[in-house]
Amino acid sequence: MTALGKMAQGLRCFASDIAQGFFEITHNGFALVGLATVCCALTVAARPDLREAGEVKLRSWLQARQEAAVGMPIELDAIDRATAADPHELPKQQAALAYWLSKKYRVAPEPVSALVAEAFDIGERNKLDPTLILAVMAIESGFNPFAQSSVGAQGLMQVMTGVHQQKYEHFGGKLAAFDPLTNLRVGVKVLQECIQRAGSLEAGLRFYVGAANTGDDGGYAVKVMAEHARLKLVAAGRTVPPAAAPVIRTGMAAQPEAAPQREEVASLAY
Repeated sequence: MTALGKMAQGLRCFASDIAQGFFEITHNGFALVGLATVCCALTVAARPDLREAGEVKLRSWLQARQEAAVGMPIELDAIDRATAADPHELPKQQAALAYWLSKKYRVAPEPVSALVAEAFDIGERNKLDPTLILAVMAIESGFNPFAQSSVGAQGLMQVMTGVHQQKYEHFGGKLAAFDPLTNLRVGVKVLQECIQRAGSLEAGLRFYVGAANTGDDGGYAVKVMAEHARLKLVAAGRTVPPAAAPVIRTGMAAQPEAAPQREEVASLAY
């Protein structure tokens, strides 16, 4: 064998040794990785708390990456906090009321739909006509969940939060007055108590607005009953023109017509 042949054979042996060594190293390395993976899997299976902690950390890391990419916080559960419903998913009667109120009071149909659905649900449970509940809400606040009167009545149903603080304790505290559904539920309870105490619907409305002892509610009961009558027609499928909500001017701003100012000693709504 020539020197050149010997050199080529030596190179082949050298390359073969290197390849064999590389194979053994990688084979052993993969075996170690596999063993480590199995150990980790067994540990996670035996320790659910570690698995949950790992999942939380991974989700946090992925969310942080996504928030950095879009440039704002991401809260996929934010929709759960929204007081809104698709009017197309409501029964026909409720959808008609939602669209009519939305047009008249210039509010979005989705939140009104949620309020209409709740009014029907709570009205059935409390044996109150849901269109009456909606009429009170319309006259009291014009469907503004953040409305507040000069004497401290707050929210959709304009309940005196300070006086009825105990009722709000069932919902976590008086700040729940600005949660539309909570305010509606508390307001209906107060309205029910007023009607029971007064003995009739119209007298109960005067109690609710704080005019039980004065005899003059500023036309409040008449307004509520008129809106109630219109809403009953809408619920029955009748065509009722949604005339613009009456307004009063306060300074430079036009606002939905408010109920008369309540007198603190006059009503259960206090």
